[in-house]
Amino acid sequence: MLVFWKESLVLFAVPKTGTTALEGHLAPRAALVLRDPPIVKHTPVYRYRRFLAPYLALAGDKVFDTVAAVRHPVDWLGSWYRYRHRDDLVGHPNSTRGVTFDRFVAEYARGKPAPYAAVGSQARFLRGQEAAIGVTHLFRYEAHDKLVAFLEERLGTRIALDRLNVSPDMPLDLAPSTEARLREKRPEEFAAYEAGVA
Repeated sequence: MLVFWKESLVLFAVPKTGTTALEGHLAPRAALVLRDPPIVKHTPVYRYRRFLAPYLALAGDKVFDTVAAVRHPVDWLGSWYRYRHRDDLVGHPNSTRGVTFDRFVAEYARGKPAPYAAVGSQARFLRGQEAAIGVTHLFRYEAHDKLVAFLEERLGTRIALDRLNVSPDMPLDLAPSTEARLREKRPEEFAAYEAGVA
């Protein structure tokens, strides 16, 4: 998470949405950088509103706009699946080795998945009050150029990004019935994605 005091802007680091590259480029300009440990870096909207927003309010009479990225749920799960397939997780309960992507998605859709599919929720991360999206500006992952353009204008700087924290390419076969089950069991994930600027 990055806080830009002068520009009254907070950039959330939704996991697996390309924000690590933005953080790498913009951190030197930020007034406050929350990057370590991961639970702090990936502070969700509800936790920001409960803890950090009141603290920032004490420092000055400012209203902060908030911005985040959201990824299509199947693509987002694919990134998690690939990330947890890496060599250093082999033998760990979070490893997806020996698990098909279809099984991974089916397990995630259960609601209380096995450790390898327990990756959280973009919808919950972005939730404000009464289950509504809690950020001022939400951009779809595929519209990364629009997010960058927004940040360039708002922060008055050019942004040239390196690709960081990229999961390896691998086939992601998903049965239509499994995707249908995901849509049935996790509709809030698709609603969050639909709320983003395309």
